[in-house]
Amino acid sequence: MIATDEMVRIHLRASLLFYPLNLTKMRIISGLAKGRKLFTPAGQTKEIRPTSDRAREALFSILGSQIIESRVLDLFAGTGALGCEALSRGAESVTFVDMSKQALALIKKNIPLIPNGVQRSTVIQHDLRRSLPFPTVISADIQPFDLIFADPPYGRGFTEKILILLDKSIVLSQKVLIIVEDLKGVDLDINLDLLSLDKKRCYGDTCFHFFIHKQ
Repeated sequence: MIATDEMVRIHLRASLLFYPLNLTKMRIISGLAKGRKLFTPAGQTKEIRPTSDRAREALFSILGSQIIESRVLDLFAGTGALGCEALSRGAESVTFVDMSKQALALIKKNIPLIPNGVQRSTVIQHDLRRSLPFPTVISADIQPFDLIFADPPYGRGFTEKILILLDKSIVLSQKVLIIVEDLKGVDLDINLDLLSLDKKRCYGDTCFHFFIHKQ
């Protein structure tokens, strides 16, 4: 169900640069909605920096069947391309979180492109600089996430911040896989209590860092 009680926020999806976008060919790569064109920003924007199709395809090739029936959290969701790809490939549910009104509008247009996408989705407007949009006390209502995408703005220290918030969160399943996107050359092998860096994969200037529970 799409959340209507959205949390008031200060826009922060912006990066330090304007990103020249040629997004007319951004599509769902595989699954139930394969080939469907995603709604994207018009022209140039510094609010949203979508993951390229090439990087997204490589990422989901790595994930494979892990997507199926997983509960997914898409942080700094932007257009929702990662979460929508997960829905198309069989995720049980996806929760999209962003602060930008432009991003939230695009997400809400893209979700219905996926068969049963609306029924499997929640959209939350929240300032991820301060906290995660979830309770800090365990309750029966908490459904832990199996897969988490995080694509914060580059170069502002938000990557480390979101990892620390997730490390202290109660919404991680025991088998959770957290994938954080950042620029090539950024070192995210930081000291965390529950999570550890498992591997890193780079595609052009984009790198995905894979975090898992410490064994």
